[in-house]
Amino acid sequence: MDRDIFKGKADVPAKGFTHGGNFHSDDVFATAFLRMINPNIIIKRGFDVPENFDGIVYDIGRGRFDHHQEDKEYRENGCPYAAFGLLWREFGASCTDEEEAAYFDEHFVQPLDESDNTGCSNMIAKVIDEFNPSWDSDEEYDDCFFRAVDFAQEILINHFNSVAGRGRAKELVRKAMEESDGKILILPKFAPWKGEVIGSSYVFAVYPSNRGGYSVQGVPVSDEDNTLVCDFPEEWCGKTAEELVEMTGIKSFRFCHPNGFLAAADEFEDAVAIAGLALERL
Repeated sequence: MDRDIFKGKADVPAKGFTHGGNFHSDDVFATAFLRMINPNIIIKRGFDVPENFDGIVYDIGRGRFDHHQEDKEYRENGCPYAAFGLLWREFGASCTDEEEAAYFDEHFVQPLDESDNTGCSNMIAKVIDEFNPSWDSDEEYDDCFFRAVDFAQEILINHFNSVAGRGRAKELVRKAMEESDGKILILPKFAPWKGEVIGSSYVFAVYPSNRGGYSVQGVPVSDEDNTLVCDFPEEWCGKTAEELVEMTGIKSFRFCHPNGFLAAADEFEDAVAIAGLALERL
């Protein structure tokens, strides 16, 4: 896992300062993000910004990366910025491409910013809030804060390693699309494929399963709609391996998901046959 995925991609000072005491998802994720850009940054917490502080100040101090002033900033869609959103706006596009930066802001950062500004429910924000010491605890807030930051950083690392992995998969998937028949995509190994395949002529993808054998998966109609271009026949869904073999004559057909989006076989030829038989129903 690349823990330094953003290292050196933006000019972040060696010091940071944020508020002390009770913490929320915006200052926690803001700190995690800054540590990913500059793993050597030293973050201090307190209730007053030190005079002549020569670092980055956020979620306190009424400056560029605070949002507690009367004239706080809003996105074009009306979602208010919090500290994490302000920092992501400043540095996000330099750490990943602009499309991913906008997507991440919309789907991950904005719900946290909205929760911090309005108190609306958000599960990740709630999880972070629960890192705070309980009312009768002797734990120090700073100790709990940095445990929460470690947790948040793992979430960010996992997400952006996944994004990087999807980028590396593009060449493999595009090559497989050129070499397959236009309907059943044959992948030599599993790789994130949907981003390239959705909207193409392909209807099913076949690839080696990490559980052994081969998986056959339907292609969704779009990124936003998980409805498949072609479902597996309803009578296959949720049946036992013995029933599937009896119905289809495909000897190693062992699984079809109850929701009809995934099937599996032990042999490659049988996996392709499953996709082909399903295509006959299209």
